[in-house]
Amino acid sequence: MAYDYDPENIFAKILRGEIPNDTVLETDHCLAFRDIAPQAPDHVLIIPKGAYVSFDHFAAEAGDAEIVDYTRTIGKVCKMLGVDLDAGVDGYRMIANTGKNGVQDVPHLHVHILAGKFLGRMLPNI
Repeated sequence: MAYDYDPENIFAKILRGEIPNDTVLETDHCLAFRDIAPQAPDHVLIIPKGAYVSFDHFAAEAGDAEIVDYTRTIGKVCKMLGVDLDAGVDGYRMIANTGKNGVQDVPHLHVHILAGKFLGRMLPNI
Protein backbone atom coordinates (compact mmCIF):
# COMPACT_ATOMS: atom_id res chain seq x y z
CA MET A 1 0.00 0.00 0.00
CA ALA A 2 1.22 3.48 -0.81
CA TYR A 3 1.15 6.05 1.95
CA ASP A 4 0.98 9.55 0.52
CA TYR A 5 2.87 11.75 2.94
CA ASP A 6 2.56 15.49 2.34
CA PRO A 7 5.81 17.15 3.50
CA GLU A 8 3.97 20.50 3.58
CA ASN A 9 1.44 19.44 6.24
CA ILE A 10 1.30 21.59 9.37
CA PHE A 11 3.04 19.00 11.58
CA ALA A 12 5.93 18.67 9.12
CA LYS A 13 6.27 22.47 9.25
CA ILE A 14 6.23 22.39 13.06
CA LEU A 15 8.95 19.72 13.04
CA ARG A 16 11.06 21.89 10.71
CA GLY A 17 10.62 24.88 13.03
CA GLU A 18 8.61 26.88 10.49
CA ILE A 19 5.59 27.09 12.81
CA PRO A 20 5.95 27.61 16.57
CA ASN A 21 4.38 25.24 19.08
CA ASP A 22 3.93 24.89 22.83
CA THR A 23 6.25 21.93 23.39
CA VAL A 24 5.48 19.58 26.26
CA LEU A 25 8.21 17.03 25.53
CA GLU A 26 10.69 16.38 22.74
CA THR A 27 12.70 13.19 22.26
CA ASP A 28 14.97 11.87 19.52
CA HIS A 29 11.96 10.50 17.64
CA CYS A 30 8.90 12.43 18.88
CA LEU A 31 7.43 15.81 19.62
CA ALA A 32 4.56 16.41 22.05
CA PHE A 33 2.86 19.80 22.11
CA ARG A 34 -0.34 21.46 23.26
CA ASP A 35 -3.23 21.65 20.80
CA ILE A 36 -3.94 25.20 19.59
CA ALA A 37 -7.69 24.58 19.90
CA PRO A 38 -7.97 22.40 23.03
CA GLN A 39 -11.06 20.27 23.47
CA ALA A 40 -10.33 19.52 27.14
CA PRO A 41 -8.33 21.20 29.93
CA ASP A 42 -5.39 18.98 28.95
CA HIS A 43 -5.06 18.43 25.20
CA VAL A 44 -1.66 17.37 23.89
CA LEU A 45 -0.69 16.02 20.47
CA ILE A 46 2.14 13.52 20.13
CA ILE A 47 3.75 13.03 16.74
CA PRO A 48 6.67 10.97 15.49
CA LYS A 49 9.40 12.94 13.76
CA GLY A 50 9.37 10.51 10.84
CA ALA A 51 7.14 10.94 7.79
CA TYR A 52 4.30 8.59 8.75
CA VAL A 53 0.69 9.15 7.74
CA SER A 54 -1.06 6.71 10.07
CA PHE A 55 -0.45 4.18 12.80
CA ASP A 56 -0.57 1.27 10.34
CA HIS A 57 2.05 3.06 8.21
CA PHE A 58 4.18 3.66 11.31
CA ALA A 59 3.82 0.05 12.51
CA ALA A 60 4.83 -1.28 9.08
CA GLU A 61 7.78 0.99 8.37
CA ALA A 62 9.17 2.60 11.55
CA GLY A 63 12.27 1.22 13.18
CA ASP A 64 12.20 -0.43 16.58
CA ALA A 65 13.74 2.62 18.28
CA GLU A 66 11.04 4.89 16.81
CA ILE A 67 8.23 2.58 17.90
CA VAL A 68 9.54 2.21 21.45
CA ASP A 69 10.19 5.95 21.78
CA TYR A 70 6.72 6.87 20.49
CA THR A 71 5.00 4.47 22.86
CA ARG A 72 7.08 5.55 25.85
CA THR A 73 6.64 9.24 24.99
CA ILE A 74 2.86 8.85 25.14
CA GLY A 75 3.21 7.32 28.61
CA LYS A 76 5.65 10.02 29.75
CA VAL A 77 3.31 12.79 28.57
CA CYS A 78 0.41 11.27 30.52
CA LYS A 79 2.61 11.11 33.61
CA MET A 80 3.86 14.70 33.09
CA LEU A 81 0.27 15.93 32.80
CA GLY A 82 -0.63 14.03 35.95
CA VAL A 83 -3.42 12.16 34.19
CA ASP A 84 -1.97 8.65 34.34
CA LEU A 85 -3.92 6.23 36.51
CA ASP A 86 -1.02 6.04 38.99
CA ALA A 87 -1.65 9.73 39.74
CA GLY A 88 -5.05 8.80 41.18
CA VAL A 89 -7.06 10.76 38.62
CA ASP A 90 -9.96 9.57 36.54
CA GLY A 91 -7.99 8.90 33.37
CA TYR A 92 -7.71 10.31 29.89
CA ARG A 93 -8.72 9.64 26.31
CA MET A 94 -6.22 8.85 23.55
CA ILE A 95 -7.45 9.36 19.99
CA ALA A 96 -5.78 8.76 16.62
CA ASN A 97 -7.89 9.78 13.64
CA THR A 98 -6.97 8.02 10.39
CA GLY A 99 -8.04 8.71 6.83
CA LYS A 100 -11.26 10.17 5.47
CA ASN A 101 -13.65 8.02 7.51
CA GLY A 102 -11.61 8.67 10.66
CA VAL A 103 -11.75 12.43 9.97
CA GLN A 104 -7.97 12.85 9.90
CA ASP A 105 -7.27 16.55 9.31
CA VAL A 106 -3.46 16.38 9.17
CA PRO A 107 -1.85 13.56 7.16
CA HIS A 108 0.85 12.92 9.76
CA LEU A 109 0.46 10.27 12.48
CA HIS A 110 -0.57 11.87 15.74
CA VAL A 111 -2.42 10.95 18.88
CA HIS A 112 -4.45 13.31 21.01
CA ILE A 113 -4.28 12.98 24.79
CA LEU A 114 -7.39 14.60 26.27
CA ALA A 115 -8.00 14.85 30.01
CA GLY A 116 -9.06 17.06 32.86
CA LYS A 117 -12.81 16.59 32.61
CA PHE A 118 -15.41 13.94 31.90
CA LEU A 119 -15.41 13.53 28.13
CA GLY A 120 -18.60 11.50 27.66
CA ARG A 121 -18.94 8.64 25.25
CA MET A 122 -16.84 8.90 22.14
CA LEU A 123 -19.55 7.50 19.84
CA PRO A 124 -23.23 6.90 20.55
CA ASN A 125 -24.21 3.35 21.49
CA ILE A 126 -20.69 2.21 22.39
